[in-house]
Amino acid sequence: MDLSQGTPMVAIPGPSILPDAVRAALGRAMPDIYGGGLVDLAFGLLDRLPDVARTSGRAFIVASNGHGAWQMAIANTIAPGESVLALESGRFAVFWGAAAELAGANVEILPGDFQNPVDPARLEARLRADTDKSIKAILVSHVDTSSSVRNDLPALRSAIDAADHPALLMVDCIASLGCDRYEMDEWGVDLTVGASQKGLMCPPGLGFVWAGERALAAMDPDRPRVSYLDWSKRLDPQMFYEIFAGTPPVAHLHALEAALGLIDEEGGLEAVWARHQAHADAVRAAVAAWASPGGLSLNIASPAHRSNAVTTVQTGDIDANELRRRCAEQAGLTLGIGMVINPNHTFRIGHMGWHNPPMVLGTLATIEAALSSMGAPMGSSGIAAAATSIGEALNRE
Repeated sequence: MDLSQGTPMVAIPGPSILPDAVRAALGRAMPDIYGGGLVDLAFGLLDRLPDVARTSGRAFIVASNGHGAWQMAIANTIAPGESVLALESGRFAVFWGAAAELAGANVEILPGDFQNPVDPARLEARLRADTDKSIKAILVSHVDTSSSVRNDLPALRSAIDAADHPALLMVDCIASLGCDRYEMDEWGVDLTVGASQKGLMCPPGLGFVWAGERALAAMDPDRPRVSYLDWSKRLDPQMFYEIFAGTPPVAHLHALEAALGLIDEEGGLEAVWARHQAHADAVRAAVAAWASPGGLSLNIASPAHRSNAVTTVQTGDIDANELRRRCAEQAGLTLGIGMVINPNHTFRIGHMGWHNPPMVLGTLATIEAALSSMGAPMGSSGIAAAATSIGEALNRE
């Protein structure tokens, strides 16, 4: 039976649901792009963005998706022929490395898997073996959206320091920013990339780069540069136009202003992180309750390394594609496709951005109903476990 009438629910790990305030901001009329309020808005956002990544470094906005932010980071810090080490814990640091390779870098992958974080000891050993200090930068995802692992960035920083290696630590926070705690300066990160469409609750279309002193110093003004991605003019613009290397992404800037306002209204990043923790705990409680031989299980074994933005679920003998089809076509719920190990037997639940308990519990209840309709093995009710988890969160200060 088709029960999917009504407003559909999308529970993929980005693009995330747009709050009403963001949707309204996107509909504002186009302004003068050479002066007035838009100029004040843009510079105000550039002043505000360092706080989002918890850094005193410089923020840059590029009209692109997250891959454009990757490219901006590469173009300004890594010259052709220089060496880069990408740390595998899923797909996305490896993809970032592939982008660096296309730009002329010599890229090495530190192998990992799709169920565990990057091993700091292996990173330290590899850097100690780099006796001529040829590795210029280390690329890693804070949260890898495909596996849902959250890497221990302070431990990776400690490994770099223990090896006494000068490589830049460059972190992809596209999935985690605004969802999982992130402390760029405190954790010794040199460069961070982000994007607008996940925890920052905006449509796809804005990429962000935050550069600390060491990353800014890595820019070589004497080598050829990519005009659109070049930091030089953006650092010290002679005209407002130069901070975007062309026409500003007007509607997205208004949307970002609205989204950051919602973060302020909620009580700041600490409150936002706590909300994401509560919702992620409920999702994980549900999957743990459903777990059974041949059935569902959490992809990331270690609780300390599970993301609060997305949960990757292994389905054992259950056909994940059929589960997703029933949820979408018969119940109006879209789940994320599998991207790890066996994609036909994994799916992903996005719980990032503008989420509340009715949305989380509704998502989980629909999954449980679909599992029941398939006769899938389930240990116990995930809904009961998730509701208990949410109840405990409601009792906390």
